[in-house]
Amino acid sequence: MPDDLGVLLFLPHRELEDRVFAALAEAGFDDVTPAQARVFRRIGRDGSRLAELARAAQVARPTAGFLVDQLERAGYVERTSDPTDARARLIRVAERGLAASSVGSAAIAEVEREWTAHLGARRMAALRDALTRLGELTEPHP
Repeated sequence: MPDDLGVLLFLPHRELEDRVFAALAEAGFDDVTPAQARVFRRIGRDGSRLAELARAAQVARPTAGFLVDQLERAGYVERTSDPTDARARLIRVAERGLAASSVGSAAIAEVEREWTAHLGARRMAALRDALTRLGELTEPHP
């Protein structure tokens, strides 16, 4: 087992991500890429502006725009008027995106159940707490 902290964090993340994408593909959402998901998962409940998404996903604004265009063509998101600024547009999760999110959430819950069974509830809670606290230092756009 590696002792490099970066690898130790990466391996479970990759497993979780692989399981989510496998579940999405099995449910017919096989056209989502990790780059698209990185932007998609940052969309706020009431929608987000493109600049906010780019910042939160830590990608350039043109890259975020390209990924949102792809997601919009595939029916996962929609652009709507921003009620607070008539000149601005909001990116919102569309019905197809909500359905895909539900599948992804179920896959994550399954993995978390497996990890909890392996680690025990106390260790899993401690892991979640430690990662949440590290996120306070590392998440640039909470």
